[in-house]
Amino acid sequence: MGRLTGAIKHLIIINAIMFFAPLLLKMDLTNLFALHLPENDHFGVWQYLTHMFMHGSFGHILFNMYGLWAFGSPLEQMWGKNKFLFFYFSAGIGAGLIYTLVNYYQFNDIYEQLLNLGVSTTEIQNILDYGRYDDEAIAISNKTMREFWSLYHTPAVGASGAIYGVLVAFGLAFPNAKLALIFFPVPIAAKYFIPGIILIDLFFGFTSYSIGNIAHFAHIGGALIGFIIAWYWKKNQFKF
Repeated sequence: MGRLTGAIKHLIIINAIMFFAPLLLKMDLTNLFALHLPENDHFGVWQYLTHMFMHGSFGHILFNMYGLWAFGSPLEQMWGKNKFLFFYFSAGIGAGLIYTLVNYYQFNDIYEQLLNLGVSTTEIQNILDYGRYDDEAIAISNKTMREFWSLYHTPAVGASGAIYGVLVAFGLAFPNAKLALIFFPVPIAAKYFIPGIILIDLFFGFTSYSIGNIAHFAHIGGALIGFIIAWYWKKNQFKF
């Protein structure tokens, strides 16, 4: 952690504008810029980039921008502006792609179950559009049907995937740096702390114990892409 570097400063400014301007102007840009499932009519390829600048709450953007500054500044100082930006956007876009793949698989698995039960594509679309169905005729649990509806309608927002990539790269570059959480203020070396956070996301992503509406697989995706790029650069001294 240290001074506010150039790329970090501009990323924070853009994120702040994208968060506060719609609030002040009473505009909702979610359908246009948040990342939707490809089957959703609001989906656009540009959303793999734009969703990184959308946030659901003040706490969401505050946490992400703090992480960007705290862990991204040392990386930009080490790599330079262009190399850092390439890394940041690669991790964020990669996170969005992996998140989409996971959701696409889950959505289509339920879709196939409905087709096998004799539900027509028109009836399925009506379920997705209006959220109503005959639960006696469809032998699928209400929980699964709510998940089906949510996968279709709930878009992903936030820079968290890119931040997880930055966090992993920070851990590779500074493995012995001491980190701590507000609710667990015990300093732990980055080489232990960061894998621990990712394991928590894996647990929540593969179970039903998730706390809140968090895109755990976007976090995991960003961490994976960030690790691959940072590890390759560290081994090969890649010049940008």
